[in-house]
Amino acid sequence: MATYAIGDVQGCLPELQRLLDKLRFDPASDRLWFCGDLVNRGGQSLETLRLIHGLREQVVLTLGNHDLSLLAIAQRRPEAQSKVNPELREVLFADDAPVLFEWMRSQKLMHHDEALGWTMVHAGLAPIWTLRQALRSAQEVERELSSPRHGRILKNLFGNRPAAWSSRLQGIERMRASINTFTRMRYCDIQGRIDFESKDVPGTQKPGMYPWFEVPGMKRRETRIVCGHWSALGRFAGLGIYAIDTGCVWGGKLTALRLDSEEPQYITVDAEPHRKRMPGED
Repeated sequence: MATYAIGDVQGCLPELQRLLDKLRFDPASDRLWFCGDLVNRGGQSLETLRLIHGLREQVVLTLGNHDLSLLAIAQRRPEAQSKVNPELREVLFADDAPVLFEWMRSQKLMHHDEALGWTMVHAGLAPIWTLRQALRSAQEVERELSSPRHGRILKNLFGNRPAAWSSRLQGIERMRASINTFTRMRYCDIQGRIDFESKDVPGTQKPGMYPWFEVPGMKRRETRIVCGHWSALGRFAGLGIYAIDTGCVWGGKLTALRLDSEEPQYITVDAEPHRKRMPGED
């Protein structure tokens, strides 16, 4: 039995299929962790969702910003949905869209496996969060997304305020701060205020901003963390962080990280030749 974490797929179906073949993935025994951003920009988001949904008993998924954006758009009127890009329209108006969306809304923002010693998020964690606090914050949002009240949070999803999570926050603001941290974080200051604009490699950020995993005084969490989201960062391993968004949709690679081996092992496939690299995109 093998457990693999896979970076941002973003509708890159051929690469995902080739990667699963290269892994010799056996659904009878193996498990797949997806770091989020299953959809958008790769051209085959609907087919990608259908493939992963078909493997759902073997899959752990943490939702990414593109996944949540799709779920939010699904709350709009059909005339508004028809204005999004063709790739997402195909998902929104598919016959099985309600099934796919219900499944997505039941997924996680954070997953922790004590036995494996691994934790997965899409983007990052607030510097003030312990592992326990991060899990609680994720579960607060997960309960709302999977409940009949999901429309309320999805309709109020977008916005850069508040810029930092705080225990004093309540209601929608608290959940939006959690979502932004789990799905949009790259750089923040020592108070956890997120820089939503900077996307490039470390060393290019504004003064006073740090990669989320290098913030001075941040809480220790005693777990290895696998994440995606930051394509400009690429493959990164350090400080207990393993970043595996290697920019497949921009012409890079799609990366899997084996989690159950003595030492983490990387398995990659190249992007399809037609994909064009655009550094700094999310």
